[in-house]
Amino acid sequence: MSKSKQHSFSSVISVNPYNGTYITGVSSFLSKTENPAFSKDQFAISYLNTKEFINAQIEISKNIPDEDLYDAINSKAYDELALDNAVEYQIQYIETFNNLDEENRHFHVFIVDPLEINQTYSSVIENIKYIDVTIPVPLLLKSLYSKEIIDSNGVHCYIYIQENDAFVTIYGNKEFIYTKSIKYSLLDMHERFCELYGERVDYNTFIHFYSKESLKTTDSDYKEYFIKLYKELFANVNDILTYAKRAFEIEKFEHVYIGSQIETVTKLDEMIEVELNIKSSEFDLDYGYESSDSYTDQLHSLMQIYTTVTQDDKYECNFSIYHRPPTFSKRESGKIIMIALASFVLAFSYPVTYWALSYAQGLQQDLLRQEYKEIHNIKVTRESTIKSKQADKVQSIALLNLEKEDYLNKKQTLIKIHEVKVNYPMKAKLLAALTKDLNRFNVKIESVFYEESETNKTFILNLVSSNNRKITRLVQFLTKTQEKKFNFKLKDILYDEESKVYFSQLKVDVL
Repeated sequence: MSKSKQHSFSSVISVNPYNGTYITGVSSFLSKTENPAFSKDQFAISYLNTKEFINAQIEISKNIPDEDLYDAINSKAYDELALDNAVEYQIQYIETFNNLDEENRHFHVFIVDPLEINQTYSSVIENIKYIDVTIPVPLLLKSLYSKEIIDSNGVHCYIYIQENDAFVTIYGNKEFIYTKSIKYSLLDMHERFCELYGERVDYNTFIHFYSKESLKTTDSDYKEYFIKLYKELFANVNDILTYAKRAFEIEKFEHVYIGSQIETVTKLDEMIEVELNIKSSEFDLDYGYESSDSYTDQLHSLMQIYTTVTQDDKYECNFSIYHRPPTFSKRESGKIIMIALASFVLAFSYPVTYWALSYAQGLQQDLLRQEYKEIHNIKVTRESTIKSKQADKVQSIALLNLEKEDYLNKKQTLIKIHEVKVNYPMKAKLLAALTKDLNRFNVKIESVFYEESETNKTFILNLVSSNNRKITRLVQFLTKTQEKKFNFKLKDILYDEESKVYFSQLKVDVL
């Protein structure tokens, strides 16, 4: 909301649609509103939890003109994220600047199913009728830098725990980088705590301990299990930070801010600083507001301060579908009423009325022609863009198929090389292994033959020994020790009376 627009409202009401809380801000004072009602002088703002939207990064060619940018992002989001074409998603985006990419523009895209918005805000609209801004919750954090509440340029991590959601958001150099919903909302933590504790604990009892008991001083049976629960939370956060470092080339995190929808006595920032070895603080910043409550949900404070930031210093990403109606003169009904009044006045003077109606009709015809030309030009441009993209798609598929074919050929070549180089047993190595065992039993080789087919590799050893038992012992020994490598076949042992030695033929099949 720009300053000029902001000044037309006397107050701001911030809405948490997930627990039905409303905070009214007048000047620098915040107060909780139990019975909210519509007021035309009241600016309404709300947010979407991280798990309510899809967040992704998309690249668009710099050749796309600004007037076609939304259509290009919309089309690419459906293609790259495999969105259901039967659903007309709401898509908003913010641009990030990458000086290393000279060909493309980079965008963070936020995608929401309108049905989810209807379900989330059904009860809110019954009370206040209109919502001027509905923004993804991680983008509210931009206000901290715009108002110089946080003035450093490092990489910061924000962790916030709500009743029905919890999120991790990363900002670097005062700009949004990444966000992720984690399963450590208060409801999720309660379920996990009951699993660790081994029995069902009442939710209110869990919340009382979470909020009122300090892990440093308590001697409750719950202490041990809360520590385990927090360690799991911090391990999850550490995994996300590790991923972010690799994905976004982050050298280090300067600071971690951790907070909760309800106040806690336990210093979570001290615990996470020990676990992650990153300087940490509570997410309870000084926004410059006074409040009638001892503790205010930080997201309410962020929404309130968002409305005070100029349009150029905040992210414009509005998902509201409950806009105020236009002024009377811009409504269709207002236009009809004004035309009727004009017609009534002109009816007193027929010539003037006739001339005015003719002029109005001609003007309307000209406007329609002009509108037709503009719409036709847009249509032609989009059809051309679609055809170009389809041609690019066909070309890309053809290139992909060529790459796949080349990959398969190279894969088969490498497999063959591996079979020959690694798995093919060298004859000399095999003979050396067999000769060692022959020497052990004092059996000599008269001759060696080698046969090979597509399925078999066979050595034929003609053995000579002075004692037939040496041959049989050799075969027994080889069968026991080398059965996984060779298959041995010995048919008979012959005795030569003239030379007084025994002959035998041993066939060795390589397995």
